[in-house]
Parts: sequence; structure tokens; C-alpha cells
Amino acid sequence: MLITDIKRVIEQVSRDKHIEFNVLVKTLEEAIRSAARKKFGNKIDIEIQYSEETGELEAFQFKEVVDAVEEPAFQISLQEGRKLDPECEIGDSLGTKMDPTTFGRIAAQSAKQVIIQKLKIAERSSVYQSFADRKGEIINGIIQRVTRNEIIVNLGSAEAVLGKKEQIPGEIYRRGDRIRAYVLKVHEESRGPQIELSRTHPGFLVALFKTEVPEINEGIVKIVTAAREASSRGKIAVMSTDPDIDPVGACVGVKGNRVQSVVQELKNEKIDIIPWHADPAKFVCNALAPADISRVVIDENSHSMEVVVPDESLAVAIGRNGQNVRLASKLTGWRLDVFSESRYNESIKKGYDSLMHLPDMTESLADSLIKSGYFSAEDLARTTVEELAETARISETAAGQFIAHAEKAAAEAAANESAEAKKTPVKADPGEDHAGDTKQQENEDIG
Repeated sequence: MLITDIKRVIEQVSRDKHIEFNVLVKTLEEAIRSAARKKFGNKIDIEIQYSEETGELEAFQFKEVVDAVEEPAFQISLQEGRKLDPECEIGDSLGTKMDPTTFGRIAAQSAKQVIIQKLKIAERSSVYQSFADRKGEIINGIIQRVTRNEIIVNLGSAEAVLGKKEQIPGEIYRRGDRIRAYVLKVHEESRGPQIELSRTHPGFLVALFKTEVPEINEGIVKIVTAAREASSRGKIAVMSTDPDIDPVGACVGVKGNRVQSVVQELKNEKIDIIPWHADPAKFVCNALAPADISRVVIDENSHSMEVVVPDESLAVAIGRNGQNVRLASKLTGWRLDVFSESRYNESIKKGYDSLMHLPDMTESLADSLIKSGYFSAEDLARTTVEELAETARISETAAGQFIAHAEKAAAEAAANESAEAKKTPVKADPGEDHAGDTKQQENEDIG
């Protein structure tokens, strides 16, 4: 079967639909094979060949050489076979070129349906691959439809969805407006690729800085992690691989032009650019800026820190509705408990007093326990006999008695805790909203 202009048609479709040339050739081969089987049945042995030199598709039917022909559609006599191949023998399989007129109208319709179906599948696969590679990037589109729960964005070759949770609060979206968003997820489904966009993800903030700061694309400046509460405030932690380049200054730009471009895209969201530090305590201090930090107490077991600030800096460290400490927690990945100095000193004194009220406790032993990290009877109640005996250098019998007394004191203190609920320090945990993305996923997305 010859189609002299088939190469030109395939090349045109390949360009228009962004489908690989070889995929289209295989689709046509399968369509012709389907048409032949529709006409002659599934037993037919057919081979389709495409010639790159001539740009033609040819169909060959293979028939078995036999003594007596019982099924002319699948068999050929030895006499007829030797006209095609003088050296053929019984049992050989000979290929004969098929006449396209023998396929018939029904078979041609079947081939057309196969081609259309395969083209749709190939086109969906091509679109999926092109957008799957763009996950974590910023993409431009036109708002096509606005509903209560989502916005449909036309990306040209595909449509994407901007869900309600991924929209910046207070931002107005209108049909026909151009929009920039972050490619959050790409799913391959039977009806086509499902592309999810976001304007609230920390990755969108990072990707915007990548477009504005050449040093980031060059690898001189790196955004280590990011956290944000869309429409309100965002924080990024940056570092430089070149000691002569200030990473914060590079992101701010001359007269703040670079960071202002990001702020405008995010509808005046405030951006804090924080210098990253390998020391977790120093990193936390940077993240809580501009608040002054008096001391930081690290608890590796619970992956938390107690941050003590001067009384006058408490409001700044916490931020409005706890936002500053909450974002700092997301940015650093540490659970943060913020205390004022007066409140912290009061808690230290209270803890020391709880130790001193234990039977047989002495000042020297209490001081030794505090130096070892046991700041209260409650801390003592959580340890083991072996650990306490080794730390305090006392017998296991004495350690067991101290722990028993401490457990009793801690239980009594817990009973009175509800009355002190309003004095509980502000706490922030990194595991909220997109916070789970800001450490692990940002390292992947940011590169």
C-alpha cells in the first residue's frame, strides 16, 4: 500500500501536535494492520513497513506455501510461490504486497478510528511529558473560567487548575486575565494530564527569586529553605558559595528593586531574607530577626528550642498573632518556644524550687542536676534510674527514690496546670500547611 505523501503528512502532524515522528509511524502501521484484520480476520499474517528513503508505507501479507490450497487468504501453492521465489519450499512463508483497494470502506473506517484514538493517546502523553518536566517552575497562562472552588487556566496546549487553597487570599481573578503560577503537581490520567497550580506554595516564592536574581541561577547564591503565609509574610534563608558575594544583598538588589519585583507579584506580601547558618541556634536567631535573642536552649531529643528574649522584644519575636515565630519555626524546621526573660527566670526559679522541695535534696545535688539538664522535678520524673545514677553519681536505690518523689511532685503540678494556662509561652511547630514542604521538598525543588 503506497501513500506517496505520507511522509509530508506525518511531519506536519508531528509539528502541529508535538508528537514524535516515530510514534506517528507506529500509529499508522497499527491502523493498517487493524484494517486488514477487520477485512480478512485475525488469522491474517501481515507486516507493515515504512521506508524512510521514499516516505512510503507498504503492507505485505505472508502466506504459507502448501501442496493443496484450502484457505486462499492464508495459503499459497508451491507453483504460485515459486513464481515469487524460485527457491521456496513447502512450509515456507512468502510475503506478497497487498492492494489497498482490497481493504474496503468498513476497514478504512476502522483504520481511521484507530488513528484518531492513537493520536489522542500520543498527544496526551506528549503534553504530560512536557509539563511533568516543568514541575517546580513558574508557568504563564490565561484565566479561562472562574468557579467558586477553582480557576481553570489555559496554558496553550493544556488546561490547569488553580484550587481554592492555592489562591492568594484577597486576590481577584477575572476571566481573560494573564496569570503566573507555580506548577505544583502533574497527574497522568485517561482524559489527559491534570496540572495543579499554586500561588501560595513556598516554591512559588523561591521560583520568583530565581527569575529576579541571576546569582541564584548561576549557583553563586542558594535559597536553602523557604516558608510563607500567602498574602501576609514570607521568609527565605539564603547562603553564598562565594565569600565576596552577600546573599542577602544579592536578593534585595540595588535600592531593593529585585525583592520589590517579587513583592509586587505577590500583592505586597512582606518578604524577610534571612542569612542561613549551619549552627541551628544561630539560624533560629537570624530567623526571628529583628528581635534580640538573649539565649537559646536546645533539646535535641524533641527537636525543639527554648528561645529567651528581653521583655521588650517579646512582641517582636512572636509577631502579630504569633506569625513571626510560626514562620521561623517552618523555616528552620525546629519547634520553638519563646519566653520573655522575666518569664524564663521565673520558670527556672520555679523548676529549681521544685527540685529543692524533693525529700533529701541538697543544694549541691540540685545545682549538679541543673548543670546536667534536669531543670525541674518534671524533668527528673522523665529520666531513668540508670541515667540519673550515672549523671548525679548516686546509687541506683537513691536515684529510684528521687524519681519516685519527682513523679509525685510532677503529678501534683499537672493538676494545677489548668489555672496557669494563660501564662503558657507562645509555641510554634514547623508541621503546618505547606511547612512539610519547606525543608525536604524545597531542597528538591530549589536544587
